[in-house]
Amino acid sequence: MEGILQTDVLLKLSLAAAAGIIIGLERELKGKPLGLKTCLIISLTACLLTVVSLESSFLYAEAYTRPMDPGRIPSYVISGIGFLGAGVILRRSNEVISGLTTAALVFASAAIGITIGAGFYAEALISVVFIFTGIRIIPYILERFLIKRLGHKEFKVKMYTEKDSNLTGILDELSSKGLCITRVRLKEEKEMITIYCIVTSRKKTGVTEIFYWIRGTSGVFLLDLEHMD
Repeated sequence: MEGILQTDVLLKLSLAAAAGIIIGLERELKGKPLGLKTCLIISLTACLLTVVSLESSFLYAEAYTRPMDPGRIPSYVISGIGFLGAGVILRRSNEVISGLTTAALVFASAAIGITIGAGFYAEALISVVFIFTGIRIIPYILERFLIKRLGHKEFKVKMYTEKDSNLTGILDELSSKGLCITRVRLKEEKEMITIYCIVTSRKKTGVTEIFYWIRGTSGVFLLDLEHMD
């Protein structure tokens, strides 16, 4: 009976982890802040708490003589930990949101603590292994062998050009250097034209190297570059 129970829990956690990976990967590929790691942690932790709550009600409650709700105190813990998680989510000046994975790990740490406190040691261990695999090993495998885009660096770029500059030529020259240009916005000012865009490059390319590549483009006389990671 114990073996069947452990197999059922393992199956539930595995399916939750897989669902989190699929949802998070879709968000990751679209460049959203809620990515693979965050979705995996949240999905797995929610499943873990559900399993603990259900099994605790059978293990620790005695029908008719000692009715109880074993999930009451853990639910208060999770509600309270949400404030701590919110404190690590930051909105940077470049409109990029950071800290989501850290907040999810705070939530997961609380859930694992509750799980161990309830006596579900195997479930807690399995969850720790899954979480570590999801935030370290799986992204590395995807980045190295399957989806190169996950390993790219993004930069928020503001290029100042002369009014008579060939704007199409500037963007084409950047593309020829292996840079991907997206979300282009042009602003005409009194004595110049400003190009706002997102530049994506390979992870191994350094920030200074990207700066000099763009700065050396014909027609660009001033450059403002910010790393978005």
